[in-house]
Amino acid sequence: METRSEIAAQKKLSGRYSCSQAVLTSYPDLTGLDEETAMNAAAAFSAGMGNMEGTCGALTGAGIVLGLYHKDKVKAMKAMRQVMTQFQAQNGATQCRLLKGVGTGRVLRECHDCVADAARFLEATLTPSE
Repeated sequence: METRSEIAAQKKLSGRYSCSQAVLTSYPDLTGLDEETAMNAAAAFSAGMGNMEGTCGALTGAGIVLGLYHKDKVKAMKAMRQVMTQFQAQNGATQCRLLKGVGTGRVLRECHDCVADAARFLEATLTPSE
């Protein structure tokens, strides 16, 4: 059985999904969003919010899932902090530009791996122990 992180990474590798879309569309049962709505909701978060300067799209996709799942600002922010901290520790950055090596020539993590990481860390915050 495939995990959601594997499904999200495969979506990114397909070329049809941006990083944020790959994560967001992998959680329809938790967000209540159909595929088209999720694709549109995450469209502006591609390439580090459209220009590689911002937060990795996989993380923004995870943030949208958390907001829709928790329906509570404090819980969503706490979970997002956890996801961001784990992602930073794993990959050395949370900014798309740095992850892709723009300006440094050193790629820290490929997009499909960032998507898998974000989904895996997101999944860990969704355990029933809350």
